Amino acid sequence: MPKILDILLHPNPFLRQKSDELELAELNKPEFKEWLKSLEETMVLKDGAGLAAPQVGKSLRLFVIAHEGKNLFFINPKITKRSWGKVIDDEGCLSVLDKDGEIIYAKVPRHKKISCSYYDENGKLNKISAEKFLARVIQHESDHLDGILFIDRIVK
Repeated sequence: MPKILDILLHPNPFLRQKSDELELAELNKPEFKEWLKSLEETMVLKDGAGLAAPQVGKSLRLFVIAHEGKNLFFINPKITKRSWGKVIDDEGCLSVLDKDGEIIYAKVPRHKKISCSYYDENGKLNKISAEKFLARVIQHESDHLDGILFIDRIVK
């Protein structure tokens, strides 16, 4: 049964650590599959566009995002191509809240288009080309895997 996971909040130092690659053999373990469901349920309950493993205290290169009515798992993702052009838009994060517990939003530049390779929850290698909001979410969540928060990229 999936459970709702606790989301770490900035300035927790764990959020600043680079995450470890996931051994794909872990995907076959029932307890790991259950944890993936818990990560997904937590993202949905918190109304997030995505949620990365480090945000719930796991040092794994893994995140889940909501896209076109379904949730996609990105395991050991690698952004393989970035457009020269960037766009500045609002971003927020479930780990960056104000004193009242509300999400803080700020303007962040991101590449307009990206390509990314990743494994899904079944261990299948996938490639995706993304632009607009999807590209922004993938870049935001990928940053979490390297210990980078969106507030590090705010336009001054």
